[in-house]
Amino acid sequence: MESKPSTTPSSFIDQQVFPGDVVLDLSKMANQTIKLGGGLRQDGDVISVMKAGKLRFSKPNKYWVESSNKRYVPSAGDNVLGIVVDAKADNFLVDIKGPTLAFLPVLAFEGGTRRNIPKFEMGTLLYVRVVKANTGMNPELSCMDASGKAAEYGPLKEGFMFESSTGLSRTLLSSPTCPVLETLGKKLAFEIAVGLNGRVWVNAASPSIVVLVANTIMKTESLSPVQQKIKVESLMQRMR
Repeated sequence: MESKPSTTPSSFIDQQVFPGDVVLDLSKMANQTIKLGGGLRQDGDVISVMKAGKLRFSKPNKYWVESSNKRYVPSAGDNVLGIVVDAKADNFLVDIKGPTLAFLPVLAFEGGTRRNIPKFEMGTLLYVRVVKANTGMNPELSCMDASGKAAEYGPLKEGFMFESSTGLSRTLLSSPTCPVLETLGKKLAFEIAVGLNGRVWVNAASPSIVVLVANTIMKTESLSPVQQKIKVESLMQRMR
């Protein structure tokens, strides 16, 4: 008896998938719209895997393949941390750890006009949104949300930025809050911005807190949720 393809990818979610695996058949999903993130491609009604990793899902309708890679593959809708590397008349060139530099139009800011173009020094760290990521083209960025508001986007001043895997970034952004950030947040006051491109920015009133938070995040990546809580408590005790 021939098995029929599943109408949903629920059996694949949080499971290891490999290039060529078919995780979704859109012909079986009437009147449903989905968003594809990194690691997936659409060929007709079939959604297949392009890179090895774990299939992830976030409500209401986004799917992607998560792998602990240092290399980032840009995807529209991603929030990332970018570093300004050059300024042109119409765009800032920004390093987002992708295959190519991304460009941030000088008008891609809330209320942006030719009269109030922002000025960024080389090396400025920005929290930005990927708005276009077409194959063979430089990704386009914006410092506005979908409604044209600045929201949380823009330059990140002071603080400390460190590199991570893209898998760790997604873990830090997961819902419910990952154990590391939940436990640290109950004990310490700090700001954090996480980019899906494997960059994390931390700021706090005390440099020692910044160092503690950054080191804790990096040291607990490979641990289970229970182990993460134990590790954080251990590191906190050393601070007392």
